[in-house]
Amino acid sequence: MGMLRVMSQRGDDRHEWDIRKVEILDPEAVAAVKEAERIFSEQSARGATAFKVEAGKPVQRIDKFDRTAEQIVMVPRVVGG
Repeated sequence: MGMLRVMSQRGDDRHEWDIRKVEILDPEAVAAVKEAERIFSEQSARGATAFKVEAGKPVQRIDKFDRTAEQIVMVPRVVGG
């Protein structure tokens, strides 16, 4: 399973997709990954920073959506004041 987590004031919003089903072009899985890609692009345009999180590996900052990632965490731009 892949997961996009978008941090917010409410905690985080989670969007999941099944990587194996995407590979066999399951319509529901393809739609889920396309929605995650749309959210990733939208959040990136707003200045959010994305990190790829995988068990046993260091966290990696990413600039492009990776549908094979176990988990992508998006952190919104922090505004001081």
